[in-house]
Amino acid sequence: MAAINVKIKDLNLKNPVMTASGTFGYGLEFADFVPLEEIGGIIVKGTTLNPRQGNDYPRMVETAQGMLNCVGLQNKGVDYFAQHIYPQIKDIDTNMIVNVSGSSPEDYAECAARVDALERIPAIELNISCPNVKDGGMAFGVTCAGAASVVRAVRQRYSKTLIVKLSPNVTNIAEIAKAVEAEGADSVSLINTLMGMSIDIEKRCSRLSIGTGGLSGPAVKPVALRMVWQVAKAVKIPVVGLGGIMTAEDAIEFLMAGATAIEIGTANFIDPAVTIKVRDGISDWLDSHGCKTVQEIIGVV
Repeated sequence: MAAINVKIKDLNLKNPVMTASGTFGYGLEFADFVPLEEIGGIIVKGTTLNPRQGNDYPRMVETAQGMLNCVGLQNKGVDYFAQHIYPQIKDIDTNMIVNVSGSSPEDYAECAARVDALERIPAIELNISCPNVKDGGMAFGVTCAGAASVVRAVRQRYSKTLIVKLSPNVTNIAEIAKAVEAEGADSVSLINTLMGMSIDIEKRCSRLSIGTGGLSGPAVKPVALRMVWQVAKAVKIPVVGLGGIMTAEDAIEFLMAGATAIEIGTANFIDPAVTIKVRDGISDWLDSHGCKTVQEIIGVV
């Protein structure tokens, strides 16, 4: 069998398949459906310094080839996570990664520092698609300066593997990737959701409480694949690819585009065991094509 283990800085993954934040809870919710320790990494739901209520309902709607959500990072805060969730997940034999969000560089850095103190959390994924409350609400991740400011603040207070999740709602995602690489990011993951909308023509209003939401699912895959390919050629750090991955064939496309690992998101809602099926599918494809390691196909396009 081909070797399918990969490495992201100090993060050793048994295989290149991870779960996307916000689609897999804290992992525990899926324990009845899939052996958690066989997934390369589990990125838990977005965590913030202080508790967040999230947005009003409705905040999810199905679309053609995907879904929109405006959940709004509902969570009980990093201290609750450390006290109540961490003890339940720390002994799961895989990489448990925390997705960190914030409203200012200081918020991000403080949240990251508290996660840094948790011995069995080997990495964080920074969600820089959050609005900057000090700068008119524009997302940090849509400008090089904004993205760099968050990574710079976090890097000063976080010592482990730092993955930065990039927003696709930009003109040149490769420039954003280079900006966070320069500030000490160990890896970038992309893409986060694309901004979208759905309207109820009978009620004459948006189907989401705040009007717009993040589009995910198969519809975004061609855009995500293009951006991963562009970024992988622009930076020297590992790239994690996500966006509409439903099958092993989808995942292999991302690997060939230059991703070292991939994340599966919306597909978890359709098939809770999809991560293991994709892992096995990658392994079978490599074997059937005479590949000894997954590295043989990473970035071949």
